[in-house]
Amino acid sequence: MSVPASGPKIKSNMERRYLVSKEDLPVSCPLPWTMRWNSHPRVYIPVKPGQDAACPYCGAVFSLIARNSKK
Repeated sequence: MSVPASGPKIKSNMERRYLVSKEDLPVSCPLPWTMRWNSHPRVYIPVKPGQDAACPYCGAVFSLIARNSKK
């Protein structure tokens, strides 16, 4: 899910489902790279392994995924 802070901004809550990894935690909605002028207040989403978590404002769903580790 990582998008550089200097990358292009997207409309707030443009997607409805986001896959996040442990490196992305803590997760907040709206996301850091979205335009926030027309969005809801920032809230932190308690994402847990194996469970979806939804934003109470916009309903965007966040799922924690495991990344393959290279050894």
